[in-house]
Amino acid sequence: MFEFGHKKSYIFNSMNVRPAKISDVQAIHGLISSYAERDRMLFRSMADIYENLQAFTVAELDGDVVGCCALEIIWSDLAEIKSLAVDGTKKAMGIGKMMVVAALQQAAALGVPRVFALTLEPDFFRKLSFEVVEKETLPMKVWSDCARCPKQQHCDEIAVIKNL
Repeated sequence: MFEFGHKKSYIFNSMNVRPAKISDVQAIHGLISSYAERDRMLFRSMADIYENLQAFTVAELDGDVVGCCALEIIWSDLAEIKSLAVDGTKKAMGIGKMMVVAALQQAAALGVPRVFALTLEPDFFRKLSFEVVEKETLPMKVWSDCARCPKQQHCDEIAVIKNL
C-alpha cells in the first residue's frame, strides 16, 4: 500500500488501484463514454474529468487503466460514488468491487459517514451492503447532475446508500 496525499494505492493480485493521474484522463474518458453511449451512465467531458481528477481512482492492470470511479463529497455527512466504469472485457475480475471498496475506504478516511450512488445496477451495490432508498430521501444538492441528464423527466436510476 502506498499513500498519495489522502488517497492510498492498493495492489490486488496484479491489479493496482490508485489515485488517477493526468495521463489517465483519456482512458477514464473512454471508459465513461463507452457506458454513456449505451445510455448506462451520464457522459463526462474531458474538461469535466480534468477539473475533477482528484476525485477519481483508477484500476490498472498490466499498465492499462481498466476501471475508474469518482468519489464526490456532497456535504459533511454524505459522499457519492460516480462514474464507476469497468472495461467490458474485464468485467468478471471484480474490478468494480475493488473500485467501490477503494471509494468507501477513501470516504471513511475523510470522515464521511454515508456514501450513496445512483445506479442502474442496484444488485451490484446490494452485494456490497448498500441499501436501496427512495431518491427523494437524498438532499437536493444531489440532483445537480440531473439538470444536464437527458433522462431527467424519466429517471430510471435507483438510489443506494451505505452507512460506514
